[in-house]
Amino acid sequence: MKKLSFVIITLMLIQMLGYGQHEEQAYVPDPDPFVQEKLEQWQDLKFGLLMHWGAYSQWGIVESWSICPEDYGWCERKKGNNPQNYFEYVKEYENLKTTFNPVGFNPEKWAKAAKGAGMKYVVFTTKHHDGFCMFDSKLTDYKLTDKGCPFHTNQKADVTKAIFDAFRAEGMWAGAYFSKPDWHNQNYWDPYFPPRDRNVNYDPELYPEKWEKYVQYTHNQIMELMTDYGKVDILWLDGGWVAKESNESINKWYSDKQLGIETRFLKGTIVNQDIRMDELVEKAREKQPGLIVVDRAVPGKNQNYLTPENRVPEKELPYPWESCIIAGGGWSYVPDAKYMSGRKAVHMLVDIVAKGGNLLYNVAPGPDGKWHDAAFELFEEIGDWMKLNSDAIYGTRSYS
Repeated sequence: MKKLSFVIITLMLIQMLGYGQHEEQAYVPDPDPFVQEKLEQWQDLKFGLLMHWGAYSQWGIVESWSICPEDYGWCERKKGNNPQNYFEYVKEYENLKTTFNPVGFNPEKWAKAAKGAGMKYVVFTTKHHDGFCMFDSKLTDYKLTDKGCPFHTNQKADVTKAIFDAFRAEGMWAGAYFSKPDWHNQNYWDPYFPPRDRNVNYDPELYPEKWEKYVQYTHNQIMELMTDYGKVDILWLDGGWVAKESNESINKWYSDKQLGIETRFLKGTIVNQDIRMDELVEKAREKQPGLIVVDRAVPGKNQNYLTPENRVPEKELPYPWESCIIAGGGWSYVPDAKYMSGRKAVHMLVDIVAKGGNLLYNVAPGPDGKWHDAAFELFEEIGDWMKLNSDAIYGTRSYS
């Protein structure tokens, strides 16, 4: 069976070589030798688990996006008592904190299932764009561990710590997903100004003190994760529109938009939101040497690997990369989620590995703190294949 797997991957490589040129994206290698060594180790792992989870799981809706006016077109507000009233909807959404009580939370069971499937690392959403913290941040009360949340008395109320501990106990790496935008924080979405899109809702250059407070808040929350949660291998940053933008890049974006050309996956206006990433990364690596940082969709040395979202590239890519893929339902919990077959998942993993990438497979826990039974069944199917064929997956590289 192992020989057969090597043949399959070899054939896929041969086919791939005829596809033409690589997808062209900017990649700047980080010069830190510890980071380069860590990236090599990460590329050997090949298969990881991503989990989107928050109080929004109670409504079975897409994570965060329904509270952003810009995204109403694809994420219509349908829950709550008065979804047509935006401000009432946001208030009800944020009050989901007061009813979130996932008493079925069992991270050890998740970790064993992930290990059984052959996964080698986990990336968990410590905070999504809505600002609700799934870790015990001392900088906000909008969190699972606050006394206003019924789950706060549970011994595993700090779910990020419990997840990291459980997965590390099974020999896996720990990765922290963290959203750079925070739509709950008054120094990002100031209550004085109505939110218009995903961006900060004021001009940081006109209100530099307010913006500096937000920068410090973001840095300090990330340093909490780097300091209080044991060994962290990956800092997986989302919200690529929070970035330093030059006048040249902003003007080019407007010019391209007028021509009907989209040069980035972001939909709204570009605003200069300098979060001082170089400074932040330096501080984080003082606590976590060699930390892999993924500043998604922001070209530069702080995007240590690239992340095609919910798709597999058509060809080999000339830099470290990882496809993040939904296993079933959506990124967040869907009550009646349908999961892909084990056969499809294995074929996808082989395809990605043959092209030199990693697969980060997303499963969304529910409001009770449990996975769908179908997720465990899928992981068992993948694990059965991996028991015979894992030598063709781990520690491999594509070549051309």
